[in-house]
Amino acid sequence: MSTFKHVCPEKTDGRETESQRADTPEMTDDRIRAEKLKEIDLFVLDLDGTFYLGDRLIDGALDFVNYIWESGKKILFFTNNSSRSPKVYMERLAGMGCPISRDQIMTSGDVTIAYLKETYPGKTVYLVGTPALEESFRQEGISLWDPENAGQADRTAAARPDLVVVGFDTTLTYEKLERACTYIREGAVFLATHLDINCPTEYGFMPDCGAICAAVTLSTGAEPKYLGKPFKETVDMVLLKTGVSRERVAFVGDRLYTDVAVGVSHGAKGFLVLSGETKLEDIKNSQVKPHEVYGSLGEMKRLLCGEIPESHA
Repeated sequence: MSTFKHVCPEKTDGRETESQRADTPEMTDDRIRAEKLKEIDLFVLDLDGTFYLGDRLIDGALDFVNYIWESGKKILFFTNNSSRSPKVYMERLAGMGCPISRDQIMTSGDVTIAYLKETYPGKTVYLVGTPALEESFRQEGISLWDPENAGQADRTAAARPDLVVVGFDTTLTYEKLERACTYIREGAVFLATHLDINCPTEYGFMPDCGAICAAVTLSTGAEPKYLGKPFKETVDMVLLKTGVSRERVAFVGDRLYTDVAVGVSHGAKGFLVLSGETKLEDIKNSQVKPHEVYGSLGEMKRLLCGEIPESHA
């Protein structure tokens, strides 16, 4: 964990004090936004579009994380991106100056594994996922179905996996897609690690798990049970792992339908940041309304420190 100190600046530059500006609407709004942040004991942060974008750390994101740690509060990184293992995310964050422990990172793959263990113990799974996700499943004792093994090549109702799980598979092949559809038609339960349709990159977007599932659904007529954000299983796992009460938890991210919705729909807080996919004008037409909107994690840190945005000076 970082040892850098981030001290809130003293207001010694001749600006009006907070009490002198208490009747200013903009300042009142900033105080309310800051108070909402101060009520939180655990910030569950998205990664892509919130903490970093591609290989670039978003300005102010690391300052916010260090400030929260130094305040004695908790940070948990949660990503719906199931294409990489938690270890890879730990290494990536460490390379950005943000070393974390395993209990400070959670993925939709982790939630899916926990759900399989609790709901389908001992059942076989055909996984449409990356080698990294396969390794995570095996390490946790999930029985993966391999159609190339003897006795599994004959795809009949008597020789099929119990479940098909689709993740964000950047190694997707037509053969994988065809097998998944066949097993589902034959009666296999259809699960998905998360519902994100696109994954943001520095250069635009790439098809995500939800897009792969859409192809399977169009072919089979079957809809998957989605896990990850914004679903109840994710909130339940976060609360179980951290021990923080629901009303003191905020899910923070750049997507209304996952990052914000998971908090809003399940008794926690949902804070939107405008550093990734969602634009301010998107909120008007969205059924999901965030508890609060911030420009970025950097702005959240500045508000916690009591800094006045230049536009309000």
